[in-house]
Amino acid sequence: MIKQQLTQKQQQKLSPLQIQQVKLLELTALEVENRITQELEENPALEEVSDLSVEPEDAIEADFNLEEESSDEDLSLGDYLTEDDIPDYKLQQNYYSTENQRSEIPYSDSESFREYLLDQLRLKDLTKERFKIGEYIIGNIDDDGYIRRDPESLSDDLAFQYSMEVPVEEIMKVLKIITELDPAGVGAFNLQKCLLLQLYRKEKTPERKTAIAVLENYFDNFTKKQYEKICKGLNISEEELKNVVKEIMSLNPKPGNAWESNMDARMTHITPDFIVEAINGELIFTMAEQNVPELRINKEYSNLFADYMGGKRSAGQKEAVIFVKQKLDSAKWFIDAIKQRNITLQNTMLAIIKIQRNFFLTGEETVLKPMILKDVSELCGYDISTVSRVVNSKYVQTNWGVYSLKFFFSEAITNEEGEEISTREIKSILKSYIETENKVKPLTDSALVKKLKKNGYDIARRTVAKYREHLNIPIARLRKEI
Repeated sequence: MIKQQLTQKQQQKLSPLQIQQVKLLELTALEVENRITQELEENPALEEVSDLSVEPEDAIEADFNLEEESSDEDLSLGDYLTEDDIPDYKLQQNYYSTENQRSEIPYSDSESFREYLLDQLRLKDLTKERFKIGEYIIGNIDDDGYIRRDPESLSDDLAFQYSMEVPVEEIMKVLKIITELDPAGVGAFNLQKCLLLQLYRKEKTPERKTAIAVLENYFDNFTKKQYEKICKGLNISEEELKNVVKEIMSLNPKPGNAWESNMDARMTHITPDFIVEAINGELIFTMAEQNVPELRINKEYSNLFADYMGGKRSAGQKEAVIFVKQKLDSAKWFIDAIKQRNITLQNTMLAIIKIQRNFFLTGEETVLKPMILKDVSELCGYDISTVSRVVNSKYVQTNWGVYSLKFFFSEAITNEEGEEISTREIKSILKSYIETENKVKPLTDSALVKKLKKNGYDIARRTVAKYREHLNIPIARLRKEI
């Protein structure tokens, strides 16, 4: 049975202007420049102000008075417009994060690690079958340069995927050829084999011969830093073992990363979004978007629309009127979104500076205050989600270096005096303890707990272990030196 029913419900939708603001807020300064360039190409009603008579502001001095908050008047979209009239690219929402967008940028100026290996393999005198096996093995090498699969599994895969009956012995012969490629150590099944492959290629000095013996016969003792057993087993002195350990530590445990990190270093460049300078005890705050052009509505388009609205329009001119009005409104939305982005970024950063003022003046991590998104949100008056978007992928340049905005956020713990202190302060103190410890007898987690308690920080051993892991510091046994 068909029947009609009237229901009433409340639904929230983002307007095109709000979508613009949200998307622009997540972008870095460099990405905003690219976005403006794209918008200038797509929208003829938008133009760049080239003949400015007013000098651009070099810096905005921060008075840190967040109560006086700038607000722009909302722009009307026009009663005659429907969503169908608005250009499609204004309504599309991108739900990917900024990091995902960045990872999709093609790097055409450099070949990949596996392509580099294949180029070397082609120079070897191999049959077509062996090259096919080698190509498949290289495809299974991970970014660190290791093969994490056993030869039996590789043989089974070749049989299932390529109908090639390849015995394990043949796979091992081709793998031996791959281990002769650069970088040294590539194609190993484990760390022990990787280090040995690198030592086999080097000139055989007494230290390297002993290092090979250590890795071949005492690898477990070496990883556990049981140096006494190694000295006794090889009948060498501690001084000789010290030189051997130095030789082993000079090897690369992840040969594939050497290739990837070099490419990352070439492609990575951080452009700060904010600049905070400490001068004579005062902080000067600057928005670093100096290359962002000033935008305005194209006068020819606005005059054209005024002419259309002032006179009588024929049926054929109706579409032209709608097109012009769409472009004008789109330009207004974009200009307003850019202005609102700058205001939001400025007020959020001023809130962070106000909370972490002592750090910006001194650069000492120990003076960082506990701060979460909610603290900044309450101070600057924006929603937590807005603050989160501002913080994402943004950097600030200070007298002490360039920092990610996420660096300034940390949880709080209470010391013996009842004061709230930042977990980052604890990590900084913990790091200083470990850096100054006796490397022959490094401090255990329990010993670190006692030292912290003496200084008024009552923290459990498991918390110390967690902070130590956050700092990528190994346990005491693995920090031991001769």
